Amino acid sequence: MMSPVERRILDATKRCCERWGVAKVTIDDVAAEAGVSRATLYRMFPGGKDVLFEAMRVTELEDFFTDLNEELHGVVDLEEMLVRVVVHATQSLRHDRHLALMLAAEPGETLSNLTVEGLPRIIRMASLFLAPKAEPFVDRATAAQLVELLARLVISYFLAPSAHVDLGDAESARRFIRIHILPTFANASAISGATS
Repeated sequence: MMSPVERRILDATKRCCERWGVAKVTIDDVAAEAGVSRATLYRMFPGGKDVLFEAMRVTELEDFFTDLNEELHGVVDLEEMLVRVVVHATQSLRHDRHLALMLAAEPGETLSNLTVEGLPRIIRMASLFLAPKAEPFVDRATAAQLVELLARLVISYFLAPSAHVDLGDAESARRFIRIHILPTFANASAISGATS
């Protein structure tokens, strides 16, 4: 469990990144913004800036998936679960002030954290949080594949919006999922169940 001081430091890191960009933020900036000493910051985040930024990214993902978990309360079928996941995730990305500021200030670094460099982390966290939610509807292997596909789809459609599909709109997302996702994964689950 994160201490209030650790949370304050991570929130301060986020504000400093928004203000100056990741490349220009120093440990002194974060310590001053958080109201802690350099020694306290290094004690809580040994390794300096890289460890601090990684902790900020992981905490943001944990917060996101905690909110998403609340959104999935009461889901009784796979279609509804998938719709809620993609709509919530897409809307969260669209309304994330920090992400918008970072995309404007440091598009290369921010895009890397959503794609090449950050995608494995995102998929790992998504799998931890979401695969168990899918397992009542599909087998474990299919749940893992489904979660990875959803993460890739949401990020892709967020970064390159489509004139035909809006994953932030429940009806558009539902149509897309019914046509392109459910048939594939229903078949994969049936085949997996038949061979095991």
